[in-house]
Amino acid sequence: MARIQSFVVLLIVLLAVAALFVYLMADFLLPLFLSLLLVVIFGPVHRWITERLGGRRRIAAAATTVAILLVVLLPLTGLMTMARVEGVRLYEQLSDAEVDLHDVARQLSAWAGHVGWNLPADEIEQEMTERAKQMLAPLVLATPGFIGRTLIGLAVMILGVYFFFADGPAMIRTVMRLSPLDDKYEEQLIRQFDVVTRAVVLATLLSAAAQGLLAAIGYWFLDLGSVALLSMLTGLLAMVPFLGAASVWLPVAGWLIFFQDRPIAGLVLLVYGTLVVSLVDNLIKPLILHGRSSLHPMLALLAIIGGVQAMGPVGIFVGPMVVAFFQALLNMLHEELGQLGADVSITREDVKQAIETETN
Repeated sequence: MARIQSFVVLLIVLLAVAALFVYLMADFLLPLFLSLLLVVIFGPVHRWITERLGGRRRIAAAATTVAILLVVLLPLTGLMTMARVEGVRLYEQLSDAEVDLHDVARQLSAWAGHVGWNLPADEIEQEMTERAKQMLAPLVLATPGFIGRTLIGLAVMILGVYFFFADGPAMIRTVMRLSPLDDKYEEQLIRQFDVVTRAVVLATLLSAAAQGLLAAIGYWFLDLGSVALLSMLTGLLAMVPFLGAASVWLPVAGWLIFFQDRPIAGLVLLVYGTLVVSLVDNLIKPLILHGRSSLHPMLALLAIIGGVQAMGPVGIFVGPMVVAFFQALLNMLHEELGQLGADVSITREDVKQAIETETN
């Protein structure tokens, strides 16, 4: 009885400390999760560097972290900085009425009148200006506290990448030793995480990056303003199901045709966006996902949509992982139930044989 009471008290204390731990680490969970994704994606690169450095684990971890910083994080930070500068400039132009939307509003009002809607041009212009300012407000109104948290999160992510590379195997062994799951199930979950990350996450990121880069080439060639901002929006929305990159380049093409008096440029962007920007998604994803992901395409799509609704942009990556883990756990449960049924049958046979032996 005393042992049971001690176990209950230990469990209560453990749950309380675990809740406090999660509360303390809440702001760092997203950077650590992103660093874990980078570690899985760049795992082959790290192994190649480790071999070239003669198995020096920590030096290889530092070298791989620096490579990720130079190849991925710094260019991405530079693009986001340029996009923010362009967003701030556009916001100021809208606030100072330097962007003339009157002709656009008048044209939209005329089109609405053809279908029986009474939409005054002044109201349309005011609504367009306010909506545009609301979209750009997060770029403009970033407080020093927000910038500080972002820099801290970036530092945590870089440190996480290094330590996951350097001590990842030891961390996995510690978790496996403390976990009550059977080792084969833990290994199966680890393999599932690796497979889903490489398949779904890598395919999504590479496709979005390729579409953003190709769109940037088109925007620059057509001499559009705010190329960095438009390219970043194209890459981000390319990861969202049912929206995709077309949700950016298609309105831009319409803007060129109907409101900028540049029909040739608009038609070029339409053709380029259809045959190049959006088509690359249908080339990259099947190439990466082929034979790697066990998720049905419809289930993977619903997982992404549900993840975005529940967790925001990071749900694009978390959703498929949750579904894949759930599928793996169901397979484990099925295997355990089968083994349990076999054990029960063996036990019944042993009892039956013992009874027959006693009878004889």
